[in-house]
Amino acid sequence: MHLIIFTLIYPFIWLISKLPMRVLYFFSDVFYILNYYIIGYRKKVVLNNLKLSFPDKSDQEIKKISKGFFKHLTDFIVESIKTFTISEKEISKRIKYKNIDLLENVAKNGKSIALVGIHQANWEWLTGLPLHIKNPDFYAAYTKVENKHFEKVVKMSRSKFGGTLYRTSDTIRNLHRNFVNKKQGIYILLSDQSPLLSKTQYWANFMGVKVPVHTGAEALSKRYDMSFVYWTSRKIKRGYYEIEFELITENPKEYKNYELTDKFLEITERNIRNQPEVYLWSHKRFKHRNKVPKEFL
Repeated sequence: MHLIIFTLIYPFIWLISKLPMRVLYFFSDVFYILNYYIIGYRKKVVLNNLKLSFPDKSDQEIKKISKGFFKHLTDFIVESIKTFTISEKEISKRIKYKNIDLLENVAKNGKSIALVGIHQANWEWLTGLPLHIKNPDFYAAYTKVENKHFEKVVKMSRSKFGGTLYRTSDTIRNLHRNFVNKKQGIYILLSDQSPLLSKTQYWANFMGVKVPVHTGAEALSKRYDMSFVYWTSRKIKRGYYEIEFELITENPKEYKNYELTDKFLEITERNIRNQPEVYLWSHKRFKHRNKVPKEFL
């Protein structure tokens, strides 16, 4: 059954991905109108998240950010489809790296790099980074796809520029193996979404709201002595992005527990406030805000 579904759907997706970006953005405009004014996918979630994050903004300002978000979301969807067939030339034209030399200089210390970031602007096209920095190797996690045929093409499309993909559940296994074998790497770690309550170790203020936060990036960087670098993605104009790197530390073990996580959240808030419309507001980030343990109140 999986093969039949793949055979029927994937050729259609591939053909769409071959269309010029101007045509894909036409479809994006249509999808935006359908979703925002008719379907309303997660519209209430987005509005609630924005009101919690920006209590000082008026309803009109919140609505403006919301509309900007949904316009960007449909753009992101067609850009993600384009990833299947986008060329080296085009992805290099659309993603500019402001200070790629920072990564190269940090890598000279011989340590692996925890490249931490958030779901903002276009995080999918970061898979083009290996085109601009050849060493060390580039690693990124992906969520398991139930259809093994779709999973195969997703891995191929996201690794075609030189990166290595592995399932999120295999993150520690891959890191540990490379660490033991003294193999240096750059590891993409997205850490801004809500963790499972059963695995939560730390609660902190995020956009003024106390929430459970992921601490895995900090824990992994300390366990495997990785340099801790934050990457910021900004939308310059439709279809064009800029990525900037910020070194937080080359010696994570010198930091107390959760200090790196707090620094990550501080930079994250700054980036969201600078371009709120391109952050992933459709995620239920604040769903546990009324379950804060007493020790974190």
